[in-house]
Amino acid sequence: MKMNYDVIVVGAGPVGLWLACELKLAGVDVAVLERRTERTAQSRALTIHGRSLEVFALRGLADRFLSAGKPIPTGHYGVLDTRLNFSPFDTRFPYTLFIPQTVTEERLEERAIELAVVIVRGVAATGIVDDGNRVRISTDVGEFFGSYAVGADGARSIVREHAGISYEGTEARNSLMLADVVLASPPAKPVVSVTNEHGSVMIAPLGDGKHHRIVLVDPQRTHVPRTEPVTLEEVAGPTARILGEDYQPRDPIWLSRFADETRLAGTYRKGRVLLAGDAAHIHAPMGGQGMNVGLQDALNLGWKLAAVVKGEAPDQLLDTYDEERRPIGQILYTNTLAQVGLVTRFDPATLALRETLNELLKIPAVNHRLAGELSGFDVAYGAGAKAALTAGQLAAGVRVPDIELVGRDGGPMSLYSLLVEGRWLHISFKPGASVSGPEWLRSSSVQSLAAVPSDHAALRGVRALLVRPDGYVAAVDQE
Repeated sequence: MKMNYDVIVVGAGPVGLWLACELKLAGVDVAVLERRTERTAQSRALTIHGRSLEVFALRGLADRFLSAGKPIPTGHYGVLDTRLNFSPFDTRFPYTLFIPQTVTEERLEERAIELAVVIVRGVAATGIVDDGNRVRISTDVGEFFGSYAVGADGARSIVREHAGISYEGTEARNSLMLADVVLASPPAKPVVSVTNEHGSVMIAPLGDGKHHRIVLVDPQRTHVPRTEPVTLEEVAGPTARILGEDYQPRDPIWLSRFADETRLAGTYRKGRVLLAGDAAHIHAPMGGQGMNVGLQDALNLGWKLAAVVKGEAPDQLLDTYDEERRPIGQILYTNTLAQVGLVTRFDPATLALRETLNELLKIPAVNHRLAGELSGFDVAYGAGAKAALTAGQLAAGVRVPDIELVGRDGGPMSLYSLLVEGRWLHISFKPGASVSGPEWLRSSSVQSLAAVPSDHAALRGVRALLVRPDGYVAAVDQE
């Protein structure tokens, strides 16, 4: 068994697999170590948000997930009655895709196998040492070595622990339940959510055409230890009481208890060790954000780590991973805690607060703010990027929509289709117009083309555009 690689990723969940795919696409020798012998059998993460679908579209893979899931045009914040609206965003995916994590992992592993990523299952990491020149990972089958290591090994990350990275936040205070079941009398609406003095419940399709997920907060059971098994009766009775009707759940395929522990890593990078996904941030699964934020961590890190490993970029480029992604983790930390407060208290004051927030969410600007935060559409990197995003302008650090372009030869093309190889993209809209990237960027790493000026609002006045491999603007030349 080969034991030396450019990068070793610990953890073969969705985040670890996607990062490995990005690294391999860029020509990096990468291995993924996973203690489990098989993929997860539970649905776990149930949603892929719109920005994550864009992430897959950037590599030509979105259809693999769309064909296996169920799109829902709205989202929720704290199980409030007023739904989040994704339709105002400039995207091909203004919805949430309900798809079991089992299927998501299957599709990602298929991609990894196509790229010849090495996945070593049944190997548990037990220690990690960064000697300044390389990283040594001890496992139960021997030692693996890499120029860099990435911990994508979950909330109890061995990589984070042995790297000495802090993981501060709040202890678990509440225990919530979920059940993936068949409903004998399923609701007419795709998503049902009710919160009242009896508790809070949300029911949504699992995406497989057979099962629904019930997420339940029973005020009488919030202090039950996570380790205590959940029974169908424990879910069915309170669910019917809260809803005022009985959908008759039966034949559970997964019953679980989860907590609201919320933590954020002190840094996403320490020397040659980096963190992504739950190893960097955990929280209650409010709005289904965890896996999605992790996938976007991996997209941000992949091209940067590949450039450094290949000697194309200075080591300092990896510092921008922490600079760009940890603030997103902080936003995640805050908004999930706020939602926990809304769904775990059922006193008159909290119920009144919910009514106030329901009305506020009817204000388009308020709804847009929270919908953008939840979906990832409003992620922007850098001080001026957020203002440019709000104004609908392209600027460094702003996400690029999948704009339809016309080449100088008259042929149509999608902007995202030009990024499938994971390279930088330079587009000239005016003859001779160009824009420069970072000093270290090699011309061989950039795909350059000329396009006819577009009437897309974001491109008005744009003479030339340089796009990073992760679909964010690197530089723009505007009239």
